[in-house]
Amino acid sequence: MNVIDKCWRGNPFWQSQRQQLAKCSVGFAGKMINNIGKDVVKYKVTDPSDDPLSPKPGTLRYGTTMIKGKVWITFKNSMTITLQRPLLLSSFTAIDGRGINVHITGVGCLLVYQVTDIIIHGLRIHHCKAQPPSTVMGPNAKVIPLGQMDGDAIRLVTARKVWIDHNTLYECQDGLLDVTRGSTNITISNNWFRNQDKVMLLGHDDGHLRDRNMKVTVIFNHFGPNCNQRMPRVRHGYAHVANNFYQGWEQYAIGGSMSPSIKSEANFFVASNDVGNKEVTWRKGEKGLWKFYSVGDVFKNGASFSKQTGVGGAKPNYNREQDFKVVGAGSVKELTSESGVLRCSRSLTC
Repeated sequence: MNVIDKCWRGNPFWQSQRQQLAKCSVGFAGKMINNIGKDVVKYKVTDPSDDPLSPKPGTLRYGTTMIKGKVWITFKNSMTITLQRPLLLSSFTAIDGRGINVHITGVGCLLVYQVTDIIIHGLRIHHCKAQPPSTVMGPNAKVIPLGQMDGDAIRLVTARKVWIDHNTLYECQDGLLDVTRGSTNITISNNWFRNQDKVMLLGHDDGHLRDRNMKVTVIFNHFGPNCNQRMPRVRHGYAHVANNFYQGWEQYAIGGSMSPSIKSEANFFVASNDVGNKEVTWRKGEKGLWKFYSVGDVFKNGASFSKQTGVGGAKPNYNREQDFKVVGAGSVKELTSESGVLRCSRSLTC
């Protein structure tokens, strides 16, 4: 097991001690201790229906928007939630799908907008569709207007301190995960991304200079099969991409523009069997002070990582609560073998 999973998965009482999970995160999100404590409201989803403007008690949207303060959301049983509009999350919200099967699909899907201290764990999010401008219930029970939504599984907009762990994401209209518009202190770990063209975007657009402060950790994830590009694509900011397993790509695996800093460390890259692109990297524009290099990565089936720049720079400089040991790439297959939603029994260890 990797360092995150070792922290909680061996506990046979995880079902009654769910908040232990918040102390297990590493990377730029740090520990999620602001999500736990005696003042946490424990909320259970019992109703899979969705009303975007008048959420009913028992629904997921009610839990993410109508409850003040810290909320830890679990689910009574397995369910599929078809969102009628994007689902917004309030600050200090944890969504915990362990122990059952929760599918989220429909319009949106998850929008983490101008909030902080968010945990998203154990969800299957897929077949998310675009949405024209609309209104929807937002944080603190306030109806807010939304612009065009492209159809991403999870979209972060001006969000801070977010941990996205052990989810399975696939087949959405646009991308699977976007981190944009000044979002920072994000950890993306133990997820399974598959069957998607554009997988992960870090940085809104080339002109959005606030994303220069973006810091994202991408660790222990499984990319593939059938992923094309953006694993991730980085603009302006900093990404530490470590101990991930790449099961092929068509255009590229890791890319960027606007002089980001990217440290690719101890990942396991397996290029596709076909005569597609074996090169891991893609760069838009060579100008600027790029730091984009590989340390300890393993390349199989002809995979290559060319034009390294800024070698030795782009260190994450984690603080004590963020820091973790990157293991050798030879162990990555094992460390990522249970990426995505875990099969947890309510009475046994995960």
